[in-house]
Amino acid sequence: MFEQLGLIGCGLMGSSFALALKRAGLVQRVVGYSKSPSTTERARQLGVIDIEAPSALQAVSGSDVVLLAVPVSATEATLKAIRHLIDPAMLVMDVGSTKCDVVDAAQRALRKELSSFVPCHPIAGKELSGVENADVNLYAGKQVILTPTEHTGQAQLRKAAALWTALGCHVMQMSPQAHDAAYAAVSHLPHLIAFAMINGLQDQPKGKDYMALAGSGFRDFTRIAASDPQMWRDILIANREELLAQSKLFQQALQTLEALIDSGNAEALQARIQQASQTRAHWRASLQKNLP
Repeated sequence: MFEQLGLIGCGLMGSSFALALKRAGLVQRVVGYSKSPSTTERARQLGVIDIEAPSALQAVSGSDVVLLAVPVSATEATLKAIRHLIDPAMLVMDVGSTKCDVVDAAQRALRKELSSFVPCHPIAGKELSGVENADVNLYAGKQVILTPTEHTGQAQLRKAAALWTALGCHVMQMSPQAHDAAYAAVSHLPHLIAFAMINGLQDQPKGKDYMALAGSGFRDFTRIAASDPQMWRDILIANREELLAQSKLFQQALQTLEALIDSGNAEALQARIQQASQTRAHWRASLQKNLP
């Protein structure tokens, strides 16, 4: 058990983490800070945190575990603000969706304190943000990727893995580079496509009329287009190189389908659709097989 969680960022991800820790009996109290005082106050009113901190540094004071649940672009400034109170026994984690930039920020911001920092990416979230949408079950059954640096302490790494496991998560470990390449393909690109899809419709004269006719397929495909704009702005820019490489591959695949449609090559078009359908079915079956 941890005595105190210092929560920096009382939005969806941070608040859900705090609630999960409380329910699991893994923390005695939670001290929280958000850039917006009204958010911090609301987190206390909802029972997410026990004590409001007026600054990130004061949220860290007395904490033995700290979670940064801030936009990835704010990582460096946040770590610089708290580094004076990070001690070797403390566990400091983040929940950013990109890891190379987070690791680089930590290396610039922290010195000897770098051993306490374990970069994390829980594969969880909602299209709705904010403390009001906090969900105690948000992380249950989800994957959490740890991307330690060469300076990450082994004791902290073990603590992080044990903590996420205790919350019902499946913990994996990989390099920041491998992480960003993989999630550019399976997370960041799908969000980019969903944003483009909605914008493409919105920019058409009859786009709203078309959307009024849309069904469940459109709803499911575009759900993630409602995601937090600031967070996804930062993610897409932070992982731009890997994302743009994946975007080019997607455009090639799309152009292949367009050429088959344009030529009327029904047999080849069906084969490509079948390939996609089978790949999706196999992925889904594998996912279900690996669930506990």
